[in-house]
Amino acid sequence: MTNDPRTTDNPEDGAPVVRDRRRIDPETGAVREPATEQAPAAADETPAETPDREAALTQALAERTADLQRLQAEYVNYKRRVDRDREANRELAVASVLSELLHTLDDIGRARDAGELEGAFKAVAESVERVAEKAGLVKYGEVGDAFDPRIHEALVHNYSDAVDGPTATIVMQPGYRLGDRILRPARVAVSEPTEQLPAEPAAQAEVADGNDVPDEKSDE
Repeated sequence: MTNDPRTTDNPEDGAPVVRDRRRIDPETGAVREPATEQAPAAADETPAETPDREAALTQALAERTADLQRLQAEYVNYKRRVDRDREANRELAVASVLSELLHTLDDIGRARDAGELEGAFKAVAESVERVAEKAGLVKYGEVGDAFDPRIHEALVHNYSDAVDGPTATIVMQPGYRLGDRILRPARVAVSEPTEQLPAEPAAQAEVADGNDVPDEKSDE
């Protein structure tokens, strides 16, 4: 049996090449398996990532992550600063309003001490005091308080055996504060212990010695 030129794998030079692509082998009648041809590599196929490129991508990712963290920290600090400034401005506005009420509160206190806080005036006065307290106003300054120049203003100073240290013995005008802000110091009379009196300078003359005694007149 002669070979079919269509199945010749090594044709002579110049002879046409004919490939037998029939599914059934004409000699054996068996079904042929299709030949697997390797697909040509695509021209734009991306080559495998090299270690240098992976390191560059890792560094770029780290830099972008650091930028994001920095922006987040800046935003948090900005928001904290804005909230702090807003709270400070609110306290400043409240302090300004309450400062205008201090003289009214002083009048209410004097009327109460004089027994003149009665009737409708008493109800209005107590309402004003409640509003001031609700806004955060705190009244301070009592007889017997230790004198503190940061919150007290000494208008009178004296000495007494009844105190162990600088003490407010008379409160002439109460003090008021709003949080840590002193709206008005308490005006007081301050007494200090007697042993802290300054020593008086000795002003006695020296005792004259015998030479200072005048001589008796001699008989002429």
